[in-house]
Amino acid sequence: MRKEIIINSSVTQTRVAFTEDGNLADFFVDNADKKRMVGDIHLGRVARVLPGIRAAFIDIGLKHDAFLHFSDIGDRLEALQSLFDDDDEADDIDDDETSQNGNGNSSAASKKTEERETTVPKLHKGQDILVQIIKEPVKDKGVRVSSSISIPGRFCVLLPFDNKVGVSKKISDFRERKRLRRIAREIIPKNYGLIIRTAARNQEENLLAADLKYLLNTWQETEKLAKEHTPPSLIFKDLGTTISVIRDLFTNDVEKVIVDSKKIYKEIRDYLKFIQPTLAEKVEYYKSQKPIFEAFKIEEQIKALMGRKVALPSGGHIVIEHTEAMVVIDVNSGRYAAKKDQELNSLKTDLEASREIVRQLRLRDIGGLIVIDFIDLEDEKNRKKIYDELKKEFKRDRAKVALLPMTDFGLVQITRQRVRENILQSMHDVCPYCAGTGLLVKQSNLIHEIEDWLKRYKIEGKEKSLQLVVHPTLGRHLRENSIRSTLNKLRLKYFFRLKLIEDDKLNLQTFKIISSKTGKDLTEEFV
Repeated sequence: MRKEIIINSSVTQTRVAFTEDGNLADFFVDNADKKRMVGDIHLGRVARVLPGIRAAFIDIGLKHDAFLHFSDIGDRLEALQSLFDDDDEADDIDDDETSQNGNGNSSAASKKTEERETTVPKLHKGQDILVQIIKEPVKDKGVRVSSSISIPGRFCVLLPFDNKVGVSKKISDFRERKRLRRIAREIIPKNYGLIIRTAARNQEENLLAADLKYLLNTWQETEKLAKEHTPPSLIFKDLGTTISVIRDLFTNDVEKVIVDSKKIYKEIRDYLKFIQPTLAEKVEYYKSQKPIFEAFKIEEQIKALMGRKVALPSGGHIVIEHTEAMVVIDVNSGRYAAKKDQELNSLKTDLEASREIVRQLRLRDIGGLIVIDFIDLEDEKNRKKIYDELKKEFKRDRAKVALLPMTDFGLVQITRQRVRENILQSMHDVCPYCAGTGLLVKQSNLIHEIEDWLKRYKIEGKEKSLQLVVHPTLGRHLRENSIRSTLNKLRLKYFFRLKLIEDDKLNLQTFKIISSKTGKDLTEEFV
């Protein structure tokens, strides 16, 4: 499989495409006015502790206070709090908690997590606390943070005040896992934990040691800043979207990184020369006049990505709908099949849909609760095949995913880790006219609302000369048929001198009524 990373930079945004055999597999957008925040470490102050919802709100200097759930308060809280005490010596963590599996969990750690979830952590209003952003803000919600600090590098993730050692689950070879675990134990200092990342597979010990040295220096500088600053303060800024993609996805099996910006090209080369020089030669500067995403046929794939309907190879399609509480995906067959072939054709379409849905969730970075309505299958074995196909495809997903087997109604429920705004949210604003519903009030309904307003005003209002301000599209409708127009009918029915004013800046779904005498906006008084 040919893997490439294509990077397009403009004045307002940088777009990063990760492709497999020319097909878009991952897509990232970095807007100039909305920088990546996940991974940033802040010195904050506890604003509120709410045991009822098992959470605290932390002032870190952003528009909304950060949300810290009790489950995101790690075992290392007291050790981290020592940074703000006179005694700089951190508490030791029992080495029995050292990880025995690839995801860094242990029975002792799990037990402590259970205890932590049934008790209120030692937090109080006004307390200084070091937290790390783990989820970007979404709509009117603030960021989500954790007090379990981790510093990611190219090959390792450093865990201050921790003794755990883990190896990425994606490294499946037993001997390689054993080798990497041995190296980790040899190079990690006391009171630090280490997670070995997938990129460390088959790498030499000196590269891992160099990466660890860089991470230790980064953390020591962070410690120093935390002691010197007062909250709220940004203490550590993680890498931007582009360099973080290079750090996380540019592995040895990626053939090329192609960039159309000299500045970003130089940044990537300089970064790679520092952390893994052998990969620097794979970075190419794109010089052609033709837009890079057009040349690699990515632009057309992005346009398809923005649509609600996605075609399947056999003629079927899926429809992706976003609601306030969840994302709903409907699977539809393309054509009618005879009854005896219906189960087989439905299975084929559902299997195609399973693969495409997982791809779309990754591409669009859709998180939260997802419900899929598959085409009904009668055979329980076939339902199991859909579940197994989804599980297999999700193994390639970097986000944490949990799914339940298909119900009798053909529904599959999924939860997928939400870290940042999905692609639709990051590339689109909510429509100011329909407020995201996709529907506009009919003009006849809006005219009915205007007439209702005039009825109420006739009873309580005093002036007879009013100005009706509407969008030009509604204005044209009110003026149609000249003498017999709707506007004239309203004038005659309620005996008002009603002057029509058209304003193209006004929302299509609203109107204003203003006093001709005083210029006062009367709309809200009589709604």
